[in-house]
Amino acid sequence: MRIVLLGAPGCGKGTQGHLLSERYGIPEISTGDLLRAAVEAGTPLGRAAKAVMDAGQLVSDDIVLGVIRERLQQPDARKGFILDGFPRNIAQAEALDELLEQLGQPIDVAVLIDVDFDLLLQRLAGRRTCVSCGASYNIFSAPPKMDDRCDECGGRLRQRADDNEETIGNRLRIYEMQTSPVVERYREQGKLRVVQGVGSIDEVFRSVVKVVEEARAAAAGDRSDVIRRAVERKQAATDKAVKTAPAKKTVAKKAAAKKAAAKKTVAKKPAPATKKAAAKKKAATKKKAVVKKTTKKKVTK
Repeated sequence: MRIVLLGAPGCGKGTQGHLLSERYGIPEISTGDLLRAAVEAGTPLGRAAKAVMDAGQLVSDDIVLGVIRERLQQPDARKGFILDGFPRNIAQAEALDELLEQLGQPIDVAVLIDVDFDLLLQRLAGRRTCVSCGASYNIFSAPPKMDDRCDECGGRLRQRADDNEETIGNRLRIYEMQTSPVVERYREQGKLRVVQGVGSIDEVFRSVVKVVEEARAAAAGDRSDVIRRAVERKQAATDKAVKTAPAKKTVAKKAAAKKAAAKKTVAKKPAPATKKAAAKKKAATKKKAVVKKTTKKKVTK
């Protein structure tokens, strides 16, 4: 399966992407992770991305699509993949469709995890991370046992500087403005499935799996239809060839008969002339005999 996961920051698509990866045995691909890996590996695209990021600019779509292309050509992505958080705008969606068409790996389903604005605001504003081990918490939905202390290592918990309500609100509005056309594009393609991202992680995951399986069955049906139509076309061509063969044979037979008849006619035509010549010769011989006989009689007298 080739899956695109869509959803605003805080909807839980990263968690769902990880679970889908485990279930279907296909890689979860995050553009952020890909860029960091490319930078660390020092690849040509990684060096280009690093130069842009060091200058405080956004990495271009060409670079992002380049690292995606490289990743999708790896063996573990041949039977499917999960794109987490990409594409984010209509230009990226169009470029991604073109890339996947070139690779022969079109998207099977785009899953949108939909969560209300107020709940997203609460989830993002409530995020806390351990400064020591990186464990994540949410003071509203998954709080630590002790305030501001990690359950795992006892380290101090901190809130990201941009996880305040004003900044989060702006991020969500920008996301909505940029991503709405992407959602509509996949809807028009018949690939969009919407899941409500409210409830436990397991509840949301069951909903995600359900729509993925529905899309999987539909894709299998489409492939079966394509194969069936190809077989039908081949059979029709074979039947036509079989039906045409006797007709061609009959035409050839008639042509051969006509040719033979023509030869026979040509052979018969000299016959009357030959017969006439023979009769003429016979008459001449008879006349000669009569003349000879008459001459003989005169001599006798």
